[in-house]
Amino acid sequence: MKALILSGGKGSRLYPLTYTNAKQLIPVANKPVLFRVIEAIRDAGINDIGIIISGGENGRRVSDAVGQGKRWGVDITYIEQDAPLGLAHCVHIAEDFLGDDRFVMFLGDNVIEGGISELISEFENSADNCQIVLTKVEEPQHYGVAELNPDRTIKQLVEKPRNPRSDLALVGIYMFDKHVHEAVQKIKPSWRGELEITDAIQWLVDQDLIVHPYIHRGWWIDTGKPIDMLAANSKVLEELTPKVNGFVDRDSQVDERVFVEQGAQIINSIVRGPTIIGENTRIINSYVGPFTSIYHDCLIENTEIEHSLVLEHSALTDVPARITDSLIGRNVELSHSELKPRALKLTLGDHSRLGLV
Repeated sequence: MKALILSGGKGSRLYPLTYTNAKQLIPVANKPVLFRVIEAIRDAGINDIGIIISGGENGRRVSDAVGQGKRWGVDITYIEQDAPLGLAHCVHIAEDFLGDDRFVMFLGDNVIEGGISELISEFENSADNCQIVLTKVEEPQHYGVAELNPDRTIKQLVEKPRNPRSDLALVGIYMFDKHVHEAVQKIKPSWRGELEITDAIQWLVDQDLIVHPYIHRGWWIDTGKPIDMLAANSKVLEELTPKVNGFVDRDSQVDERVFVEQGAQIINSIVRGPTIIGENTRIINSYVGPFTSIYHDCLIENTEIEHSLVLEHSALTDVPARITDSLIGRNVELSHSELKPRALKLTLGDHSRLGLV
């Protein structure tokens, strides 16, 4: 089998972080989401991976970060998509790479509990022409939705329906054989102007090909929004095996659910897990609470923070109020100012959100 990872798109729901970085490269528990996807595919025994990237700077950021796949022992082929014309369009432009091989298509900003090894094994050893992954969600109108027949076969698939007939959403993981290439040729663009993968799968169903719905019982998160990124970070942190590879002084309290990476220093601080402290990051006279990821080469000094992500090379010093439920980007400097008169001096990017106390 081969794999196709979709790593294009602007990530507008994560602005301003994605103005200067691809959304798939934002780390969850100090590892970019895209890297987690590649690892899940490799662990399922697939080594030949195509990655759909957008043109321009975002595509270059992805290819520069991933390279040719040597660190994971896989082979990477990049396929550029000129415009975001839909998931089925991604299959279409990847046809030369995919050939007649069976393949898994995985959205590069999705995180799923337990990986995909079981899914891949089940599909490889079946006569199915397609396998889709479904899970129950609270707001199905935001997803592709599957309506099942009483015998658990697929009745209908609809992309982002206004009035969903089911609460079963399509997770961003799909498995196909060669018949999908004919399907994407037969469908027409939707009202959104995109070739919808739901329409391609529906075509397979209408041709009486075997489309198997797999119901995923664990957690799954599409990390497209800040609240989802924080939720994914919390879930993954709970799965980490805690370890202290850095330095913790005798005046600090670090509980047993904390992962301290190499070169990190924790000095006169309290760190409560599940939490990860990145390489060469320094925590000084501070409190780091549960469900927090501090990436590499950061400084947290005289500051309290919890349930947050802090990206690389950022410094939070002498912050007068506890930081919570926050995503803090790269090379950020946040500190308390003694200047008089008291005032707020801010430079905020488009779509920024700032809560003041």
